[in-house]
Amino acid sequence: MNGMLFPGGHVLLQIVLRTGVIYLLVLIGVRLSGKREVGQMTPFDLTLLLLLSNSVQNAMTGPDTSLLGGGVAAGTLLILNYLVADVSGANRRFRRLIQGQPTLLIHDGKSIESHMAKEHVSMDELQRALREHGINSCDQVALAVLEVDGSISCLKYDEINPGASTHLARRKGIQRKQ
Repeated sequence: MNGMLFPGGHVLLQIVLRTGVIYLLVLIGVRLSGKREVGQMTPFDLTLLLLLSNSVQNAMTGPDTSLLGGGVAAGTLLILNYLVADVSGANRRFRRLIQGQPTLLIHDGKSIESHMAKEHVSMDELQRALREHGINSCDQVALAVLEVDGSISCLKYDEINPGASTHLARRKGIQRKQ
């Protein structure tokens, strides 16, 4: 009974190491799987997440099913998550590695198909995001960006400051003069 509540120190150290390795593997896997907002998760994404969490549970704790073993695994995950968030906040290069970078989906009214394919964004998803921003078509958009959190930000031509030094602002000025 005592082993169920309080396993030996070497078992707890194994749990910490196993949990750390699994955390890193899952973090890399999630990073490589692409950008999606939690609200944009499909039933497929949710099913994958639930099955993934169930499949790695035994790899973290091994044969240990004690209360303390589960607590050590959970504590290790929380500490690792805190450390990753802390380092991400302080180190831009690490943050780009962990979170990724925004991806340009529309530039100067034209969708960038290669970027959309790389990020697994369908034209239907892009059109839905445009409608959410009150935009009818791509040609009304100066820039649309898939942010690192999975949201799509849009900047219409009429939102660009005419005095800005960007080529889009200059183009807008040229379009007005014609």
